[in-house]
Parts: sequence; structure tokens; C-alpha cells
Amino acid sequence: MDTRTKMLEAAERLLDESPDRDIATRAVCEAAGVGAPVLYRLFGDKNGLLSALVDYGFERYLGAKRSAGRSEDPVADLRSGWDTHTGFALAHPAVYRLMFSPHLAEMPSASKEAFSLLEQALARCAAVGRLRVEPRRAAQAVMSANVGVALNLVSQPDVYTDPGLSHRVRDALFRDLLTEDPGAAAAEPGGPDAGAAALRLAALLPEAPGVLTGAESALLREWLDRISAGAAGR
Repeated sequence: MDTRTKMLEAAERLLDESPDRDIATRAVCEAAGVGAPVLYRLFGDKNGLLSALVDYGFERYLGAKRSAGRSEDPVADLRSGWDTHTGFALAHPAVYRLMFSPHLAEMPSASKEAFSLLEQALARCAAVGRLRVEPRRAAQAVMSANVGVALNLVSQPDVYTDPGLSHRVRDALFRDLLTEDPGAAAAEPGGPDAGAAALRLAALLPEAPGVLTGAESALLREWLDRISAGAAGR
């Protein structure tokens, strides 16, 4: 482990152990076995250290997301992704609070990649007729709920004591966003499942290049968007 990583690991460990959720740079240096000049050279100051700790957290979080294999069931993968997110928060509570802190002047670019990976997972659900709303809107709902649950679990563990809370919120949200039976996607014209069918066709359009002209594709996508939006509004 290089010196920089050793200091980040020490800072995370001390934050996890700190009752007031704060650390002293001197304590970090002592825990890592280095002098203060090393910290200043690598991070500049305490704020630089904490900023680097946020980046280090996202690096590990995204590493797990990128390496997660895809099964043939995108809905199962979506559920697993929720659990991976919550599991990371519980394993790294102090760093997680920093990663999704509302006090950050600017969210790291890595947070956008995390959102993009979630949106891609939901696009796979749409492609098999399992999604009721378009992937970006669904991703906004899932990320908001997942972060909210995880932050409550790691910030107020004495209040949020229900061990099944994460799964309860996950399942309630997914019941709203996902269809139960992809075979029933066109069962009710104009209904929620018709919206899922429209989203499925929209998700599959990029896989059929050359079948329609650009103008035809744009028109079809507009119609499909209207159908899915109308179904979602019912």
C-alpha cells in the first residue's frame, strides 16, 4: 500500500471511530506513520484530505459497480445493485456520508457515472418490457431513494433500527416502477403496461439500425414517448 492510500485508509478508520465525525490531521499522520509535511505535500490541507477521501470512496464504489456481472434477468441485477449500494454505505459509513454530503460545493464527476450506470441498468429493464417510466426518470427515483435510505442507516442508526428497511423501501419503489409480467405489457391499451411496451420498443430501436430512416425513427420515438408519458400519468 502506497503512502497516499495508507493515509486515506487511516483517515477513514479514524472518521468511523470518531464520535463527533471529525478528525485531526495530526492523528491521521500518526496512524499512518508519517510526518505532517507528507500530508501537506499529498493533500494540501485537511479539506484536501477529505476531498481525496471522497474520490477514494467513489473509486471503490464504482469499481464494485463496474465489475458486477450481468445476469439474464435485468430486474434481478437492479435489485442486486440496490443492495450493493446499501452494503457499501454500511461498510464505509463515514466515507459514504462524505460522498453524498449536501455540503459539497460540487458533486464529484464520479457521482454522474454512478447515475449513468443505474440508468443503463434500468434501460435493460425497459428493453424486456419491465419498466413503466422512462429510464432517466426511474433512475432519479431509485438513486434518491437508495441514497436516502443509506444515509439514514449510517447517520441515525439508533433511529433507523429496522434491519429490513432497505428491502422494504426497495420493493415498494420497484412495485411502482416495474411491471410484474412482461408478457402482459400490451394487455391494456393505453394503460400502464402499454407504457411499458412503448418503453421496450424505444429501448430496442438502437438495435435495429437501417430499418427506419432518421426522420421515421424520430417520429416513432415521439409517439412512443407520448404513449409512455400518457400511461405514467394515469
